[in-house]
Amino acid sequence: MRVHVVSDVHGNSRDLTVAGDGADALVCLGDLVLFLDYADHSRGIFPDLFGVAHADALVELRTARRFEEARELGRRLWAELDASGRSREAVIEGAVRKQYAELFAAFPTPTYATYGNVDMPRLWPEYAGPGTTVLDGQRVEIGGRVFGFVGGGLTTPMRTPFEISDEEFAAKIEAVGEVDVLCTHIPPDVPELCYDTVARRFERGSGALLDAIRTTRPRYSLFGHVHQPLARRMRIGRTECVNVGHFNATGTPYVLTW
Repeated sequence: MRVHVVSDVHGNSRDLTVAGDGADALVCLGDLVLFLDYADHSRGIFPDLFGVAHADALVELRTARRFEEARELGRRLWAELDASGRSREAVIEGAVRKQYAELFAAFPTPTYATYGNVDMPRLWPEYAGPGTTVLDGQRVEIGGRVFGFVGGGLTTPMRTPFEISDEEFAAKIEAVGEVDVLCTHIPPDVPELCYDTVARRFERGSGALLDAIRTTRPRYSLFGHVHQPLARRMRIGRTECVNVGHFNATGTPYVLTW
């Protein structure tokens, strides 16, 4: 069996169309939407709406962890958009729908996918075709191995669309139970796996996921979320923990064979 795994696609539909080439299945660990590209501030929903200069400013503030100033900039820009008579919810949803139409069309058959923290889960049923299975807090067998999927991110000052409480995330981890491959969008709560060397900050990892790795001992824990991690892989007991990569930047899936 050969399974290709991607995460943090962030609008890269071009490479997604060939991500499953040569594989028996594709696994996607979320973050399909591109709201703002930290490497290229001209790409994404935010600069399309407000311009590159404002995108530069927002990235600078967030990178410096000046979150309240970043939120104030966002509030001012969105207020100006609202004053123009355009609904921010409608504008964002329209942009996300356009991206989802391209991205879900690029998925091969079969694809098994879960949500990232910037995704809008309520829209996925409209775009996921018969060859795409969406899972969250659920299990599926692929080539004789059991894969468990838990989507979303934990609450942060960034306030991205699909952030959930630690308790809700832990309940989904518990529902998945013992599996061979544990697939999540966010990493276990290990400093080396959570620190982004470019953004210069710790992303939130899950303590419940780390506990599950230690107690249920899956063969693999696969995740994304941290785009430039201090460590891309680490062994915890018998479990190989792997950040499958920032697909938006690399265009290359992680390959799992058995």
